[in-house]
Amino acid sequence: MIAAMAERVIYLDHNATTPCDPRVVEAMLPFMTERYANSTTRNHRPGRDAASELERARTTVDRLLGGHAASEVVFTAGATEGNNLALMGAAEALVGRGRHIISQPTEHASVLEPLAALAKRGWEITLIGVDDAGRINLGELESVLRDDTVLVSLMLANNETGTIQPLTDAADLAHSCGALVHCDAAQAIGKIPVDVAQLGVDLLTASAHKFYGPKGVGALWIRHRRPPIKLTPVIHGGGQEGGLRSGTPNVPGAIGMATALEIATSAGDVERARTALLRDRLESSILDALDGSWQNGDGHNRLPNTSNLSIAGIDVNALLASLPDLALNTGSACTSAHPEPSPVLRAMGVSEELAGASLRLSLGRFTTKEDVDRTAARIVEEVIRLRDMPARMGRGSHRR
Repeated sequence: MIAAMAERVIYLDHNATTPCDPRVVEAMLPFMTERYANSTTRNHRPGRDAASELERARTTVDRLLGGHAASEVVFTAGATEGNNLALMGAAEALVGRGRHIISQPTEHASVLEPLAALAKRGWEITLIGVDDAGRINLGELESVLRDDTVLVSLMLANNETGTIQPLTDAADLAHSCGALVHCDAAQAIGKIPVDVAQLGVDLLTASAHKFYGPKGVGALWIRHRRPPIKLTPVIHGGGQEGGLRSGTPNVPGAIGMATALEIATSAGDVERARTALLRDRLESSILDALDGSWQNGDGHNRLPNTSNLSIAGIDVNALLASLPDLALNTGSACTSAHPEPSPVLRAMGVSEELAGASLRLSLGRFTTKEDVDRTAARIVEEVIRLRDMPARMGRGSHRR
């Protein structure tokens, strides 16, 4: 019975994580069972072969991100480590030039928490506001840039609403003041084109499990330039990854990440268009059927797979509990254990009540039209039932 129920669950939480594509698993398996040598061991052929495959994966990731040298890619354990290395590493390295960093309140916790830690250690952090679509105001960014601003950190696409930031224009403004630009692109890669040259960023964070790769591996891309961008390591040890990320390299993970990025890139416009059509079908089916429901974020300039909806008059936790056949979320997976309304939606001006009654629906590569139609029907059904419960309870009390 339990197994049968699990088979019926429709998964629409792909912004939290994606399934590992079978082609990615196939590429990784030999490096777990047969070609398992440590890539830092160069005094025998298996070790040298592992090192060669690691560098091949590094070259692939750099090329597909639009970089120019394999050495620009530092493999990490994921976006959280990458963001910490970028922010803490840059701050420590640039402390002689200034102690001012700019970001926005709708960033992921793996950006906001390192910034909070830096603030406690004497750095000045400025969080610029966002509009009701979740986009930064470039005029405000320009107004807060200073001679001692050393870093601007802006995500490319928001993990809750899918809103895409005007990052290229923001990078131009930051560079005009001599600041470095860091971008958390974890949610964008694999869903929209991401080209570091076009974006103009200096540091960019990626996480493989967001685009059908394995968990536990990511990358920090660091622009190759003269003079070089120097970061202070946050993990110390054997000096792997150019001294920036000590520890035995995750060769299977790096190969899986490179393979996943190749697959996502080759899918390109076709998959983006398919997913956007399904998202719009899902969204319109719910909004048209339910009064008091709204789409949050930028309706057009957003990720093709992401829909964030507020539904008035419901307890969102009660709604999720009534939908065991659907895997949905209320916002970021990293904050789902905290019951307060989404800080992202609150920063956009959404009321506390509606921010606390929001759903994030994120579609994926294996989502079907049938999945979308079933999801919309079930959400509408349960919302109507939950909204009607107080009235039915009131009628019951009157009869007594």
